[in-house]
Amino acid sequence: MLLDMERNKRRKHGGSSTGRESIHRQRQEGHPRFMAEYFDPNPVYPPRLFRRRFRMSLGLFRRIAAAIENHDGYFRQKRNAAGDLGLSPYQKITAALRMITYGVPADFLDDCLAMAESTIIESLRHFVKAVIQFFGPEYLRAPNEHDTVRLLAMNKARGFSGMLGSIDCMHWRWKNCPTVWHGQFTGHAYHHP
Repeated sequence: MLLDMERNKRRKHGGSSTGRESIHRQRQEGHPRFMAEYFDPNPVYPPRLFRRRFRMSLGLFRRIAAAIENHDGYFRQKRNAAGDLGLSPYQKITAALRMITYGVPADFLDDCLAMAESTIIESLRHFVKAVIQFFGPEYLRAPNEHDTVRLLAMNKARGFSGMLGSIDCMHWRWKNCPTVWHGQFTGHAYHHP
């Protein structure tokens, strides 16, 4: 993914262009609204919906966001030249995660996160690089001997003795699979009963 992004790098946006439509996204209102929906003590959407929409627990999201924000200054919320507060780390990270998780185009997220398409794409680039740099040494490596023993024991407890990696699950019913993925990993002979 990083190689593709580097190959397709284009000149950075040079600022406003004459005749181009200006969109006032009300970014200052976007952050509090987004926080109220998911991260406040009494959020609009309960943790069950957070897990379903983000594909992780709220605690895991917060740990990832804190690590990424500390690792890459791009994710820190800053003020622009006019003194307006910029986008929050949660908005930028959410944009990147939703593009990765759901495979949606950047402009699809504009209305819910109050972010421009170019900013969402830039957030994705920074997020992918930060994840590889920060989490890569621990989570994106081949398993060592300790990991192998732990994974074998964990899978044995689940009833998959001797299993280390992934298995072919095409014959399983994917009832908990996101609707968008239903049937994606099934063979051509698969029929719903």
